[in-house]
Amino acid sequence: MAKKAVKKAAKKASKKTKAVNKAVRKKAANKITKKVVKTKATAKIKAKAKVKAKSSSPIIGEVRELVELMVANDLSEIEIQDGQKGISLRRGSLVAAGVEMPAAMPSPAVPAPVAQAAVAAPTAPAAEAPTENLLEVTSPMVGTFYSSSSPDSEPYVAHGSFVSDETVVCIIEAMKVMNEIKADCSGTVVEVCVKNAQPVEFGQVLYKVKPS
Repeated sequence: MAKKAVKKAAKKASKKTKAVNKAVRKKAANKITKKVVKTKATAKIKAKAKVKAKSSSPIIGEVRELVELMVANDLSEIEIQDGQKGISLRRGSLVAAGVEMPAAMPSPAVPAPVAQAAVAAPTAPAAEAPTENLLEVTSPMVGTFYSSSSPDSEPYVAHGSFVSDETVVCIIEAMKVMNEIKADCSGTVVEVCVKNAQPVEFGQVLYKVKPS
């Protein structure tokens, strides 16, 4: 009986020791975690303080004020000199004041090319046959003018040909009908006014004839 009681008491003491050890370890772990968190928070606070201190530097503050002054007054450049200290600010790309850009050297004068071709003189108008007393052979219809009876045939009349009232001078095709056109006058042909296979209008002049 005594041995059982001792064993039971020893077992109970062992459980209690384990519980105490577990509680101690948990408490120690919590302390370490809190310390780490506190350390990180302290580091953040210090970093913010450094940034704030850096941003609140007198020089940076002055620069910021000058920039705001330039923007507010639409200034392109500002320069301040205080003893040995000086500051110069510029907005955009500017050429330094007082510095003259070298002018582009003029290229050697190149004489303008002389026109080799002489200006063509206006050609004298071709001698025209005198229009006085000329007779006109006109088209009596709308159609196509043919100067000969077939492509291989000689023209009915040409410049210098003599015609009479019954002389056939050309053919005019209208509605697929070949119509022979007569001079209806006597004289010498001095001008052929239309070309072969050319469309013609009613009343259009075909030939000019100098009466004999």
